[in-house]
Amino acid sequence: MKLLRLLVLLLALPVAAQQGGMWIPSLLKGMNEKEMKSLGMKMSASDIYDVNNSSLKDAVPHFNGGCTSEVISSQGLLLTNHHCGYGEIQAHSTIDHDYLTDGFWAMTMEEELPNPDMEVTFIVRIEDVTNQVLEGVPALTSEEDKQKKIQENISKLSNSLPKEKYQENKIRTFYEGNQYMLFVTETYKDVRLVGAPPSSIGKFGSDTDNWVWPRHTGDFSLFRIYANKDNLPAEYSEDNVPYTPKHFFPISLGGVKEDDFTLVFGYPGRTQEYLPAVAVQQIVEVLNPAKIGIRDAALKVTDGFMRKDKQIKIQYASKYASIANYWKKWIGESQGLTKSNAVAVKRAFEKDFLAKAKKAGKMEEYGNLFNDFDKYYAEIEPYQLSRDYFIEVAIRNTELLTIGYKLYQLEQVYNTRGEQSFTDRKNNTIASLESTYKDYSKQVDEKVFEQLIALYAEKSPAQFVPEELKNKDYSAFTKEVYTQSKITSYEGVKSLLSGDATTILEQLNNDKGYQVIKAMMQAYIEKVAPKYQEISLKIDALQRTYMKGILELSPKDARIFPDANSTMRITYGQVKGYEPRDAVYYEPVTYLDGVMEKYVPGDYEFDVPQKLIELYNNKDFGVYADKNGKMPVCFIGTNHTTGGNSGSPAIDAKGNLIGLNFDRVWEGTMSDIYYDPSICRNIMVDIRYVLFVIDKYAGDKRLIDEMKLVNVKKK
Repeated sequence: MKLLRLLVLLLALPVAAQQGGMWIPSLLKGMNEKEMKSLGMKMSASDIYDVNNSSLKDAVPHFNGGCTSEVISSQGLLLTNHHCGYGEIQAHSTIDHDYLTDGFWAMTMEEELPNPDMEVTFIVRIEDVTNQVLEGVPALTSEEDKQKKIQENISKLSNSLPKEKYQENKIRTFYEGNQYMLFVTETYKDVRLVGAPPSSIGKFGSDTDNWVWPRHTGDFSLFRIYANKDNLPAEYSEDNVPYTPKHFFPISLGGVKEDDFTLVFGYPGRTQEYLPAVAVQQIVEVLNPAKIGIRDAALKVTDGFMRKDKQIKIQYASKYASIANYWKKWIGESQGLTKSNAVAVKRAFEKDFLAKAKKAGKMEEYGNLFNDFDKYYAEIEPYQLSRDYFIEVAIRNTELLTIGYKLYQLEQVYNTRGEQSFTDRKNNTIASLESTYKDYSKQVDEKVFEQLIALYAEKSPAQFVPEELKNKDYSAFTKEVYTQSKITSYEGVKSLLSGDATTILEQLNNDKGYQVIKAMMQAYIEKVAPKYQEISLKIDALQRTYMKGILELSPKDARIFPDANSTMRITYGQVKGYEPRDAVYYEPVTYLDGVMEKYVPGDYEFDVPQKLIELYNNKDFGVYADKNGKMPVCFIGTNHTTGGNSGSPAIDAKGNLIGLNFDRVWEGTMSDIYYDPSICRNIMVDIRYVLFVIDKYAGDKRLIDEMKLVNVKKK
């Protein structure tokens, strides 16, 4: 049975037929369009992407550089995930106006809240510019020279290719450098918060249910795009008006059922579907366990404080969620890769690849690929592991060190650019750190530091750990640092940064906290980064050759999609349940009944608002209930998604909005590396639950009236 499964998976590489894949929307005509129609789609490829006419792509902006969103009204109303807008909801929250706990609903446009530095970006058109980017590159021999020439060409093209003055040219690489595409974009910078449910709805289940199915989370929030009087991008102004979109999504109340077609549009961040087997094995056995261990320690400390102190809970809510997200993802990813035997499947694919290369007379070009991969991944392992420890401990999870890192960068500005640049950077740093310290707790950070600095010193490769941090009593060392360092408060940092450049640098270098990050930085820069970069370039060159070989040696009708790189993609599939393990089957739809079954009064993850309980008990679901009178909450499908697809619209066969993507099932988080259609599922909020919360729970009927509802059933 295992052998049969292995053969099935091998034949499915790189992706199973008609499932999986993150496709460039401008290139859908042909195979993709046929596949989508075979799955039930009623639209054409031109309905999805068109330059000359409005199409679905015109309603799907990139949300603040990290998530996806969709326009759902003629007045620029924008829908995305609650967790995508979480930072802004938190920023507007105080003890007296706790929008995280209570939710926020603007009942008029005048009540909508501006968000400094928030932006959304639309794609105007996509063009292939591979030949222009690679001009002059093949004649070069050095990998460094090739990359330098490519960057020079990209810079020149970005500045010279036609666009409007309010637009931007962005060129991105695909297929590991074998293709380059131009994206012409428009970015709107006046985006205001319109509505958000309380976290007990928008984050229901919190970290326990994260990456888990069955799911019962109303993960949505609402914003609005504003433009100038000409409907063009503009900085925030009271004179701005709601944006008029080229297209917005009609919203279907028809519901979903098993095998319904689903299209997910979005900006998936990063996948590595074509990694060699040796790289996947290294991720599972070495790299993921290290990162999981670091975040596990940080989360346990932070969670303990958040449960006891409401102020700390508000301060750390967004940070905790961010840290926990990938901690849990890495756990599921490793489990999925192990369970699906991904390393063995990839080794079998590599064996088949070499057979094809031999048959095509291409062994001189491809014959040593996998031996070279084995060699360089073995060489890079200690450097990659040390890099991961440094980034996780110093840059992402210990705030004193993260702030210290910014101060270290300030010192480097002085060394490389002089005093004027130093002064400018210093003033910007002081201003930017004010918001950082608003959400900082010395007592939380001190306990996190104590745990993580010990892990860094004792678990990362010893040859790269600075001598100053070895063989310590880390409890006493932590107390010494947090007692003596001025980095533990905003006033302290401002005092460190007062005076002329010489005085400031002397004060920084005498600070105990700064001394720690500087020692870590110098060890990383001198001992880790150069060798890591050197070996990475060699691996990148091999990966590009491997990708070229896959494209060259595969049949013409092979389904080979480019890895995600935060550019616009579509992925299509169907509403599907799944069997994660023997004798276990999960239905594809969850209901409000499940929220009440999980309800734990007073629990910060599973509490439920009293009004939602009343609506449930009274079965007051309005037109949003299904045909059986139940209130749908979430559903799952076979769409191939990843980070960046948070907030992506889930679209039906006719182009109507039916849901909002926000997660994946735990068993299928490995899909960034290896997509297995038997267990990989994306999780979506049913749009009917979103509308039910806006209408029945919040009573913000003006928003419902703004939208175009289709397939509405009578009560």
